[in-house]
Amino acid sequence: MDLNSSTLVCNDTAAWTWLSSLQPPFLALISILGVLGNSLVLCVFCLQRKPWSVADVYLGNLAAADLIMVLCLPFWAVTIARDYQWSFGQVLCKTISTFISMNYFCSVFFLMLVSVDRYLALAKPMNPSNLRCPRWAKRVCVLIWVVGFILSFPALLFRRVSFFPDLGIEACFLQYPHPAWVLQRNLTTNVFGFLLPLPVISLCTFHIVKALKNRGLLIQPRVQKERKAAQLVLTVLTVFLLCWTPFQLVRFLNTLDYFQLMPGCLWENILQISNELATYLGYSNSSMNPFLYVIVGSHFRKRAQGLFRMKSSSSVQTNATVISKSSDSPKDIRTTRLPLKAAFPPVTNAI
Repeated sequence: MDLNSSTLVCNDTAAWTWLSSLQPPFLALISILGVLGNSLVLCVFCLQRKPWSVADVYLGNLAAADLIMVLCLPFWAVTIARDYQWSFGQVLCKTISTFISMNYFCSVFFLMLVSVDRYLALAKPMNPSNLRCPRWAKRVCVLIWVVGFILSFPALLFRRVSFFPDLGIEACFLQYPHPAWVLQRNLTTNVFGFLLPLPVISLCTFHIVKALKNRGLLIQPRVQKERKAAQLVLTVLTVFLLCWTPFQLVRFLNTLDYFQLMPGCLWENILQISNELATYLGYSNSSMNPFLYVIVGSHFRKRAQGLFRMKSSSSVQTNATVISKSSDSPKDIRTTRLPLKAAFPPVTNAI
């Protein structure tokens, strides 16, 4: 969703018209599914009775980052549907772009921490560590949000609403003071968003899979509980890499284009369209995670079902209490037995 002068020269193609027609409904679908799914995940984590585990802290922050992301996408859906006419002001232009940029960095860091936590839980279950302390995990999450904001600060600094006379629109435009900032953006995304977290995630994943295959280790009751959580984490990591790896490759190709190793409008069109497709594939990851929790995470399903059963049970108890408290005399108490019997029918006719 970046707009620059070279894009204006080389983008007059049928492919862009076709792509622009598909983007708004696709973004709308991601937004609806993402808001519903991530809100459900946060409700389950926040309303559960037991204290948060370290994995809950990381996955809850991941759901919060995904929720912020999908809440920002409708603004771009409306903008693309109106031929990139930005109608929400410069403050929202900067804020929304910064939140979207933060989502990727925070998500990959939270997943890296989740993989480390699963590694410690499975590969070193008998070695207690401060790394598996929920209080410590919350502090780390605050640090991750700060780092994500710092890495996304150029979007806040250089995004602005500019008028393009050739198009007759005001667009939310990423205007760098020097072309070298494009190289900085690509390197920051590739290094901090991929090259640094990937070895940590890969190493932890290797040991997690190795621990899952260790039958002697699985005899321990504590490890048996961690096993299902590790399977969920592996699934989330795999889907994340499938969704965001094309985006990282396109950013690397964009770096090659910066040095003009493959010039020409054809290459510009291919690169720009690939960037759009890879970006929206990455955005879709924010709406996939909640469904992975439900499909793969049996422990999460049980918690969600227990939460809803608890809410429905408390609702019935509240209604019964209101009925019983509304009576002031023994006669009133006797008259309330009939609706209570209707609410709780007898098991057998004899009763």
